[in-house]
Amino acid sequence: MELKKHQDQRLPERKGQKRKLEEEIEEEQREISAVEEAAAAPYGEARKVILNEVYAQVNILNSTFSWDEAHRATAKRATHVLAELAKNEEVVNLIVEGGAVPALVKHLQVPPSSEIDHDASKPFEHEVEKGSAFALGLLAVKPEHQQLIVDAGALSHLVSLLKRQRDVHKDGSDSRAVNSVIRRAADAITNLAHENSSIKTRVRMEGGIPPLVELLEFTDTKVQRAAAGALRTLAFKNDENKNQIVECNALPALILMLRSDAAAIHYEAVGVIGNLVHSSPSIKREVLAAGALQPVIGLLSSCCSESQREAALLLGQFAATDSDCKVHIVQRGAVQPLIEMLQSPDVQLREMSAFALGRLAQDTHNQAGIAHNGGLVPLLKLLDSKNGSLQHNAAFSLYGLADNEDNVSDFISVGGVQKLQDGEFTVQATKDCVAKTLKRLEEKIHGRVLNHLLYLMRVAEKAVQRRVALALAHLCSPDDQRTIFINNCGMSYSY
Repeated sequence: MELKKHQDQRLPERKGQKRKLEEEIEEEQREISAVEEAAAAPYGEARKVILNEVYAQVNILNSTFSWDEAHRATAKRATHVLAELAKNEEVVNLIVEGGAVPALVKHLQVPPSSEIDHDASKPFEHEVEKGSAFALGLLAVKPEHQQLIVDAGALSHLVSLLKRQRDVHKDGSDSRAVNSVIRRAADAITNLAHENSSIKTRVRMEGGIPPLVELLEFTDTKVQRAAAGALRTLAFKNDENKNQIVECNALPALILMLRSDAAAIHYEAVGVIGNLVHSSPSIKREVLAAGALQPVIGLLSSCCSESQREAALLLGQFAATDSDCKVHIVQRGAVQPLIEMLQSPDVQLREMSAFALGRLAQDTHNQAGIAHNGGLVPLLKLLDSKNGSLQHNAAFSLYGLADNEDNVSDFISVGGVQKLQDGEFTVQATKDCVAKTLKRLEEKIHGRVLNHLLYLMRVAEKAVQRRVALALAHLCSPDDQRTIFINNCGMSYSY
């Protein structure tokens, strides 16, 4: 009976809290709607309305840095309004002009703990910090604001937010709220460091890499993705960051993530590994020793085209200098999915698969295997592309395949010589590569290769006979011309 009475007393309180929350949401939506309407107004008027709204939210943030429940609720709403505004890139400059950066940075940290009873619950714990991190991350999308945010002291606070994962175990904090604030902090670091080498270094100096590596093993997959995304950005063209990521033992977790069923997870993981390996032979050896090769090959068959592209690029990097690795990649099943990718409607997939095959085709047995598995014709078709990079990668792959005598007859039979001679190539390096390929084919037309071609001129279908005759007319040595075109009646096949 007493318990029922106690529940009855709490019922009005819960209803009041719900009503209060609904009122806050309605007010927030009214504020955002008013600004959205202003954005559609004439420029001068819209600018004034938006700036006034930004000033209002900044004033709220500057006057509500305390554990008072009303203050926390108001500050949370202010960060959300600013974040919604910042989703429109055209408004970002006005938000910064209105002084939002220092106010948001201030709310990345919690108010002084002396203001609240240690045994009492903390209102909107993690929520205000999450909103601030989200808004700052959106502002950082514009490169000109990255340094301003860092100079305001954001990085040290964001790194501290990454470490809140331990709060779940220590004091029983709401795990969902903690996960959200960690994710927003990692995303903000990603945006701040994007293509900014000095900020990448600052993140390392502030101690940001170890907690990010630790988060790769976090139970929440969204947090995992955000941490991997940040590490991917930090590793790009920054050798000191790469080394520290590896030293923090990130590789085992990243390789496990490669095998994830979630596309968002394995895409970020393969991206991190790709950036670690780039121009770092020692890290490449460590990555291979840690067991990355097979899961990367597996991603060639992923339903996620971005993961396929990154995997093909990474395999090309693995194969670039290591002859043993070239062989291992083919032995483990990479050739067939790479050839299938050559025929994808996605131009970047075609480009990356041609890149990988070009590196694999520097091995004699791989050259024969790629042609035998049907790689020759789709590579020749890519020479018609207007994309210079794609065209060059295809030409480089064909240059490799032409080095193997076993491929020469097939190369000529499918019309490869005519394709090379008649193609329109946009880059000088591609033109040079094509010329070298024709020269390589010419040098191999003797002995058993020539005998096979002469055999084809006798027994193959007319279209193939014609292609062989035309190719030999251009490529055979003068000494062989009488043998081919008089003794073997080759002239009749060229018409």
